Amino acid sequence: MFLRALLAFLALPGMVAFVIPGLWLWRGGHTQLVHPWGLVLLGSGIVLLLWCVRDFYVAGKGTLAPWSPPQRLVVVGLYRYSRNPMYISVALVLLGWAITFGSSGLATYALIVVIAFHLRVVFGEEPWLARTHGQQWSDYTARVRRWL
Repeated sequence: MFLRALLAFLALPGMVAFVIPGLWLWRGGHTQLVHPWGLVLLGSGIVLLLWCVRDFYVAGKGTLAPWSPPQRLVVVGLYRYSRNPMYISVALVLLGWAITFGSSGLATYALIVVIAFHLRVVFGEEPWLARTHGQQWSDYTARVRRWL
């Protein structure tokens, strides 16, 4: 299962939060640190993202990938404060890249990704979680906000 979790991380948030922004910055010639304090957002997002992936693996007995989802509803760690801390973490990483390198294009990309995340959560994940986890999901949504 560890290999599946690693592959899921590389394929999903790895691509969205690291490969695409890295290529964007490289191709756009954004190699100078414009606002180094953006590294705080970038670093925080990475730490939070890894924490969420760990919780999916340890508490949920699965991965972040739709083809190998957690077997249990994850309600520990950051999931006590938000139902979607992994998406928030990716957004922080993207904003960190955009601010650190002064890229308005990456800021726009981050906004588009956040909108896509919201639509995926509302129209895809939440209905599936409600069907899969029933009353446990209802209880969870009653006490924990979707975002923050």
